[in-house]
Amino acid sequence: MTGCNLSQTTTNNPAPAKLNTPVFYSASGAILLLLLFAVIAPETAESLFSTMQSYVVDNGSWFYVFTVATILIFVVYIGFSEYGDIRLGPDHAKPEFTVLTWLSMLFAAGMGIGLMFFGVAEPLMHFMAPPTAEPNTIDAVREAMKMTFFHWGLHAWAIYAVVALVLGYYAFRHQLPLTLRSTLYPLIGDKIYGWQGHVVDILAVTATIFGISTSLGFGASQINAGLSYVFGWPNTTFTQMALMMFVVALAIISVMTGLDKGIRRLSETNMILAVVLLVFILVLGPTVFLLQAYLQNTGAYLSDMVRNTFNLFAYEKTDWIGGWTIFYWGWWLAWAPFVGLFIARISFGRTLREFVLGVLLIPTAFTLLWMTIFGNAAIDLVLNDGFQSLADMVRDDTSVALFVFLDHFPFHSFISIIALLMVMVFFVTSCDSGAMVVDMLCSHGRNDTPLWQRVYWAVGVGLVAAILLYAGGLNALQTMTIVAALPFSIILLIAMFGLLKSLRVEKHKRDSLMVTATQTAVVDHDKPWKERLNEILTFPNEKKVSGFMLRVVYPAIHEVCEEFKHRQYDASLTSSENHVELSVVVNGTNDFIYAVYLTPTQQPDSPQSHDEGLDSDTEQTYYRAEVHLAEGGQDYDLMGWSKDGVINDVLDQFQKHQHFLHLLN
Repeated sequence: MTGCNLSQTTTNNPAPAKLNTPVFYSASGAILLLLLFAVIAPETAESLFSTMQSYVVDNGSWFYVFTVATILIFVVYIGFSEYGDIRLGPDHAKPEFTVLTWLSMLFAAGMGIGLMFFGVAEPLMHFMAPPTAEPNTIDAVREAMKMTFFHWGLHAWAIYAVVALVLGYYAFRHQLPLTLRSTLYPLIGDKIYGWQGHVVDILAVTATIFGISTSLGFGASQINAGLSYVFGWPNTTFTQMALMMFVVALAIISVMTGLDKGIRRLSETNMILAVVLLVFILVLGPTVFLLQAYLQNTGAYLSDMVRNTFNLFAYEKTDWIGGWTIFYWGWWLAWAPFVGLFIARISFGRTLREFVLGVLLIPTAFTLLWMTIFGNAAIDLVLNDGFQSLADMVRDDTSVALFVFLDHFPFHSFISIIALLMVMVFFVTSCDSGAMVVDMLCSHGRNDTPLWQRVYWAVGVGLVAAILLYAGGLNALQTMTIVAALPFSIILLIAMFGLLKSLRVEKHKRDSLMVTATQTAVVDHDKPWKERLNEILTFPNEKKVSGFMLRVVYPAIHEVCEEFKHRQYDASLTSSENHVELSVVVNGTNDFIYAVYLTPTQQPDSPQSHDEGLDSDTEQTYYRAEVHLAEGGQDYDLMGWSKDGVINDVLDQFQKHQHFLHLLN
């Protein structure tokens, strides 16, 4: 009889190289060429990309609207459907970050800086030039807040969420690379590892670098405007470039300290500052009016959501939708590869329902509260208090809007410094999280890369932004980024269909594996009851469970493997110090995996339990021989089972796997 293939590792494939050289060098070259084009001929570049944008708006605006509406419906459905309890990772996975830290990081990367820039400016601009209402009236106030909510609400976060869902699911659930190429897996399968996948990642790197660079350039102008308004600093290109280099230097320090320390700590700090500033304006402003406005704005937004979502102003010929809604949808789509990948990276271990609630609803509620407190307070100053100069300043220079607004509150110099600090930190988090994402795109989705790679991209972002700011070309590259959102939206729709298909397969698999530890353990119920009770109340140490796996589990699974081989199945057995795994190739895509892992576990509180066997170096820790299938840990323990009991459990799980394959047909 032919023996099973034995290995001391869980995979026979070598680890991929840390640097994906085709993507790294091709993306660097593409960025250099586009940068030279934007610098050498900025007017030509802006004219070309503006023409392309006009063409997309005139002929493809309906497609942007359709895509964004489909994305929102899809994300809500996934979050509240029967798929909601599936995890971004194995069944036994636990979230890497606390809820507060997780929300802080995704908010900082998602649109923190946008709220600082547009929180005052956009509501005022809509108030002065609404799409349908009479300007500078009560109706204009209602429409201004409704449209601001519409642009910054559920639709924007749904775009980020769907990219993160697709990437997180395939990366953490199916071990695909955490890069944009994995969105094509439902369409082209393993070809994502070829040139097709390289092209997608190259485009994602290029779009991310220019998207962050243009935002960094415009952000430098806002910081400079604030310093000029508050402290009288010169508002010059040189000052803006110096500020940009300072932000990049801070980002490099953050990148060097890593995700868990640098980005995490900065995000938490800025979230605290944001709440402090929000409460400050709420308390010192028209508090009752702002709370009333928040509820009324939210109600108006929700009640008109369907109409606004599909409103293309087909009967009222206007350029408004192209300058606002389509621009925003294109911008969110263009930023989605960067923000979505970052959100996926920090969301390991969360269920799809928890993910949707966290990414879609909670940030939206906070965003809309921010827009109400800053936007409605600013409009109230103009409409009821007669500060027309605020509106005039916003019309002339949106970058100074926030600081002119804060000038009307007590302690305005102090809170303006807080606002400047927030803008600075938001840009640092955008820069360092962007560098991390681009580095992952160039490194097979891995984040354990050499330090020089992350520093390379952080410096690259600053260098590109500084050159564009000095020579012109920011507007051209921003327009190009938005136009590039069109092909990405097509890929995204295909990826959504593939994800839905994969989740359907997942549901069939879960239905076929519905079994509890109690139901599974009946194979050993012929033991004397006192012996069974003793096993239940005993918490063994590592040595005892390791010996059990060596004496009982390994021989049992080895016998099953031999029998599969005898019946002409492609079966293999892998093992290490803490696991034994059987793999049986069934149809090439849904192989049967049965593994037993030596798992440290916290002892439950029980005064009657025996703790003599607990490891002395880790108090209250005992060990279990836990069963893992392809989906992850199944949360039941084989310790104390007989050899026949283990064999029967393997066969039970294989029978359920066969039933799962039947459901797919």
